[in-house]
Amino acid sequence: MATVLSVSGSPSASSRTSRLLRHLDQRLAAQGHDVIPLDVRTIPAGALLGADFRHPVIVEATELFARADGVVVGTPVYKASYSGVLKALLDLLPQYALAGKTVLPLATGGSVAHVLAIDYALRPVLNSMGAAHIVQGWFTLDKDLAVQDDGSLAVAPAATEALGQVVDQFSAALGRTPLLAAAG
Repeated sequence: MATVLSVSGSPSASSRTSRLLRHLDQRLAAQGHDVIPLDVRTIPAGALLGADFRHPVIVEATELFARADGVVVGTPVYKASYSGVLKALLDLLPQYALAGKTVLPLATGGSVAHVLAIDYALRPVLNSMGAAHIVQGWFTLDKDLAVQDDGSLAVAPAATEALGQVVDQFSAALGRTPLLAAAG
């Protein structure tokens, strides 16, 4: 089907955001998509913060974005916005790195006060990068994500249902993207 780049913008190694993305990656893979995970925190800080466009890891990340048909972007919400490491990566990508791509924005946070961060902080950046279609995103409360003793993620039933719907919408939109691109 499609190649999906699943980008976790969390700076934490024990991130619920990253675990949620990897959990959702399994659903996308089961639907036949080739899913490539990218944890921004694994990119060397010197390359990110020093804006080293020629660093091999930055070049590789740029190539992953170019190859992807769709991109899932997940971030924890800090101070009503997406994470700084995600911003650092997005700043290093070409201006239209998302041109022709379907994008699913996801966010996690501790309070419903941050639910609009997707629409007011993240979506405008994704749009400015040329995304062909940004599907409905989803904000998941931290309390709805529990890390089990074995490291797996347990998602609260209501959140599981909502996340399933947005992932399925994203998956369906990936199937339509070539038709939309051909019509334009």
